[in-house]
Amino acid sequence: MNSYDEPVYLISVVARILEIHPQTLRQYEKEGLIAPGRTDGKMRLYSQRDIDKIKTILRLTRDLGVNLAGVDIILRLKERLDELDSMLDEFKGKAENSVKVKQSSYEIILFKK
Repeated sequence: MNSYDEPVYLISVVARILEIHPQTLRQYEKEGLIAPGRTDGKMRLYSQRDIDKIKTILRLTRDLGVNLAGVDIILRLKERLDELDSMLDEFKGKAENSVKVKQSSYEIILFKK
């Protein structure tokens, strides 16, 4: 786990950083929009990734007037797009490698003559 994903911030710290009430964070969790880590004592711990996601939720709700159901749909679509982008990058890499292999094979064939 990298530091971006490591849950280290308590709910009170995140609420202070984002200038929101801790109950807002609990509501986002209840709605399934965020899933903070938990200590053995069941205290919520948030990662930097969680904080960035909450910032996105706040931007959508406050600045764009999107309700929480809409936020959920948008976040799911964004996650799917990120997955597809990753898959596309992987396929591009494989295609580029395949082209390089074929080019080097053709070069070997051409230069053998």
